[in-house]
Amino acid sequence: MESFTGNRLPPDEVVVAALRAGDETMFAALLDTWSRGMLWLARSHVSTNDSAEEVVQDTWLAVIRGIDGFEGRSSVKTWVYRILVNTARKRGVRENRTVPWSSAFSPKEKPAVDRSCFQGADDPFPGQWKNIPAAWPTPEGEVLAAEVRDQIAAALAELPARQRAVITLRDVEGCTSEEVCEILDVSAANQRVLLHRARVAVRGRLEEYFETVRRSA
Repeated sequence: MESFTGNRLPPDEVVVAALRAGDETMFAALLDTWSRGMLWLARSHVSTNDSAEEVVQDTWLAVIRGIDGFEGRSSVKTWVYRILVNTARKRGVRENRTVPWSSAFSPKEKPAVDRSCFQGADDPFPGQWKNIPAAWPTPEGEVLAAEVRDQIAAALAELPARQRAVITLRDVEGCTSEEVCEILDVSAANQRVLLHRARVAVRGRLEEYFETVRRSA
């Protein structure tokens, strides 16, 4: 039986056929590839790590039970993550910890960035970012030191739930903006702002960390 490693999965039609056939190797490959990101995303909606783990387990059970009804209207990954989000939200409601997505732009929330980060009225594209935030390093990219990884994990854990969900999907799981909007049921504009806020927060923590390292050197 063929094995799959890392993020290299076969096309969706192969994945679906294998799951419908009860292929344990394929199922294990999906677990290895997606479960960590799923856990992060679930944690955005529930109160404890244990609850998040149960959400992921329930999601995989739902995937196994529902794979025969998968119609291919979205990618398999988007379908799985939608199941996860719906499962996590329901559990979050029971825990009285869910924050409505509509509150993403509550007046109580701090502004994302200074207005100087946007192009002005006389610029070619008024209102657009002056500098588009860089994409997060991929697993195949530069290997981060253990301390830096710890800083990133800590920064992600401190983000508001909505921001953590978006940055997890975009920069950890590699989902497209369209996939994130479908999974989380948010508008493209909301997705962009939440992602930018999350990246700014994580980048800020890393800058503080590297400045501390530089001073102590």
